[in-house]
Amino acid sequence: MGLASEFKEFAMKGNVVDMAVGVIIGAAFGKIVSSLVGDVVMPPLGLAIGGVDFSDLSVALGTSAASGEPVVLKYGLFLQTIFDFMLIALVLFIAIRAINKLKKPPPAPAAAATPRQEVLLQEIRDLLARQQR
Repeated sequence: MGLASEFKEFAMKGNVVDMAVGVIIGAAFGKIVSSLVGDVVMPPLGLAIGGVDFSDLSVALGTSAASGEPVVLKYGLFLQTIFDFMLIALVLFIAIRAINKLKKPPPAPAAAATPRQEVLLQEIRDLLARQQR
């Protein structure tokens, strides 16, 4: 079997194709969540804490000796990335939890109670068996 045919067989396996689709959808989902956090969540949050734009939060550490450009620590973007991660983790947690509940088999029906007549007949049988001993 040649290298090309082995690769084709590997690439066309269901798990590899499913994983590729998952990665592509995950990347698109990441963009959606980044937009949600950056464009929807952070502006009201910044407004609520005093009109702060998180993407502008930074500290100038000095200037680069080589280029003379300022060296800036952009901790606001880092905070925004943390919010992205937390939101993605929360959504994935909720989705996986829902999927696991759907996969869970329904509980087995409880055994039907034995009718009272049968219980009495079993007791009579046991008493007769003891008397014959």
